Amino acid sequence: MSNKIKPTALKKLEGNPGKRPLPKNEPQPDPSMPKMPWWFDYHARQEWQRICPELHRLGLLTSIDRAALVGYCMAYSRWLKAERELLKGLTYEKIDANGNKKRINKPEVNAARDALNQVRLFCVEFGLTPSSRAKMSMSPPKPKRDPMEELLDYCRESTQGQP
Repeated sequence: MSNKIKPTALKKLEGNPGKRPLPKNEPQPDPSMPKMPWWFDYHARQEWQRICPELHRLGLLTSIDRAALVGYCMAYSRWLKAERELLKGLTYEKIDANGNKKRINKPEVNAARDALNQVRLFCVEFGLTPSSRAKMSMSPPKPKRDPMEELLDYCRESTQGQP
């Protein structure tokens, strides 16, 4: 069990299961979406474009979360590349000093495992695992009001009590 403190946004999405008072003085970083690095490869770029809007919509992504999100996207890209190589086979044949043939795991086996582990850890940080989602509850979105209705309401309120 982790002793890490969850961000307030994540606690709110989970419905504050501990029912403890939420911090009032938690830093509120700039809520704008971070910019994608120009040097991303194709897979990191695709993952960034897939995940950022949703994390931002949920209030789980701010401008200062860029480094964590870059780490996640790069680990994701490394994982895909290693897995693609492993589609060709998990091992290769090597001849030792005595001339005996041995089957050895490709380096991509460890690379894939390590990258997937990093992806998993970043997913936990952003609340992206199935168990994290199961703990979340969101308020229903506020219905959008028609701008004309808002203007009419304003006019009604401003003329009340006037002769």
